[in-house]
Amino acid sequence: MLYFIKILNLIEMLFSFLTKSSFFILLLIIATAAFEIVLRYFFNSPTLWANELALWLGGVIYLTSGLYAMKARDHIRITILYDVVSRRGRLFLDFISTLCVAGFAFGLVVGGWDSAYESLSSWELYGTAWNPPIPATIKPLIIFVTIAIAVQSLINFIKDLVSDGDSETEETDSKAKVD
Repeated sequence: MLYFIKILNLIEMLFSFLTKSSFFILLLIIATAAFEIVLRYFFNSPTLWANELALWLGGVIYLTSGLYAMKARDHIRITILYDVVSRRGRLFLDFISTLCVAGFAFGLVVGGWDSAYESLSSWELYGTAWNPPIPATIKPLIIFVTIAIAVQSLINFIKDLVSDGDSETEETDSKAKVD
């Protein structure tokens, strides 16, 4: 069991690295916007690519932020119900939540796989003057991140299941102190 928990921790570390490093993309978006402003208003030479690059990179941040929220357990939860039930009741609600996330992920992966595969294999382009491969990269990323969110949801549930229940209280107390 200890080996299994170590594997789960390794997966969580990978997800944490991916999500936290993707937030640095925001700096690239800001730099692109500043570059566009300087070129457009000081040199009267706007770019074709700045807006689409910001859209593309913003899409990556948007997708990975869902995984970040799931890992940080900052997703939506009906706390009025969750806080009044026992630990066993919370585990039941977490189980239902994990099933819902897995069901959604299954549906999205099954429904979107062909489109994502076709976009990636044909290197589908955006269809504008700059014509970046936004669909060829974002569609497969949607599939990957959706699977990752479902895996993270399952990891959260497994960790809650094997924990003694005190760590959750400590985590909530430490968050309250920080806030």
